[in-house]
Amino acid sequence: MAESLRSRNRRSIVSEEPESINSLNMDEPSSDLEIYSKEVLNALISDNLPPTPNNFSLYFDRLLEDKSESLRKQIVSVLDLEEGNNEETTIVLEKNLKKGFISVRNILTLSANLYKNMALMTKILDKRKEELGDHADAQEALSIISILEADVSKLNAILKKQSSQMKSLYEETADIVKTVENETIFDNQYGVYNRRYLMTKVGQEIELIREFKHKSSLIMIELSRELQETVGNKKALTLMTRTIARLLLKTSRRSDTVAHYGNGVFAMLLKHTDIISAKKASERLCDLVANSNFFLADREIVLKISIGITEVTPLYSVEEIVVSSMDGMEKAYADNKLDYAVSLKIEN
Repeated sequence: MAESLRSRNRRSIVSEEPESINSLNMDEPSSDLEIYSKEVLNALISDNLPPTPNNFSLYFDRLLEDKSESLRKQIVSVLDLEEGNNEETTIVLEKNLKKGFISVRNILTLSANLYKNMALMTKILDKRKEELGDHADAQEALSIISILEADVSKLNAILKKQSSQMKSLYEETADIVKTVENETIFDNQYGVYNRRYLMTKVGQEIELIREFKHKSSLIMIELSRELQETVGNKKALTLMTRTIARLLLKTSRRSDTVAHYGNGVFAMLLKHTDIISAKKASERLCDLVANSNFFLADREIVLKISIGITEVTPLYSVEEIVVSSMDGMEKAYADNKLDYAVSLKIEN
C-alpha cells in the first residue's frame, strides 16, 4: 500500500566524536541518493516545513516523480530492501485472526454434526429395541442392546457437555475477533485499507494542514456506472473492481493512502498535493485504467472510471470533505466528456 505497506524506518547514527562527522564531508554528497536527499531537505526548508521523518518521506516521494527513470529505479530498489513496518505486521495479524475465526467455526460445526449423529444413533437403537422386544427369543439380544444403549447414552451426555463448553468458548472467541475486526485497518476483499483507516488518516491530515498550511487532496474513484450497467454480471464486476484496486496501488506513491470506502468506491488521500496536481494524478490514473485489458468470455472490455476531487481543508469535517469529493464524482457523471471533476465546498 502506497503510504505504509513499504517501510519508512529511518535511523540516524551519530558518532560520539565530532571529528568523524566532519570527515564524512556532508557538504559535498558523493552519490546520487545523497544529492537527492539534500535536495529534499532544501525543499522542506524552502517551504517552511519542519524536516520531520514524515515530512521528509512525503517530499522524498513527491520530488522523485520529476526525476529520471534510472534514478527512480535506483532509489526504489534501495527502499524495497528495507524491512516492513508495523502496519504490515498488523495486516498479517488480521488475516491470521480471521483464518482462526473460520477454523473455530468449522470445529463447532463438526462437533454439532457429531452430536446430531450420536442422537440419531440413539433413536435407531430405540427402534431396533422395539423390534426385538416382539420376539421371546430375542431377550438376550435385547439385553445386549440395553447395555449398548446405556453406553451410548453416557457418550451422548459427554458429547453434549463438551458441545456446550465448546459453544461458550466459540462465543467468547467470536466476541474477541469481532472486537479486533472493529479495529482493523485492512480490507481483505480488495487488498487496500478500509474506510475506518481512511477517515482516521483524513482527520490526521486536517490537523497537519491546520498546523503547517500545506495543500492536500482527496479523490474518490468508482468503476463507471454505465460500464456496470452494461456488464451486469456480478462476478465480472467484482473482478473489474479488484483490477481497479490493483491499479490504484500501482499508480500511487508511498505517501498516498489507498482505501476502499465501500460498495466498490475507492479513495486516495494525496498528501502535499494541490488540486492541480490531483487533477494530473487523476488523468494519469484514468489513462492507466483505460489502457488495461480486461476480458469477459471472448470479448475485451475497456475499463473506465469516474473520479471526484476535492481539497482537504481544516474548514470542514472529515465527513464533509468525503461528501465533497463524492460530489465531484457526480459532476463527472453529469458530463459525458469528463472522467473526473473537482468539487470544492468553499465554492458552495
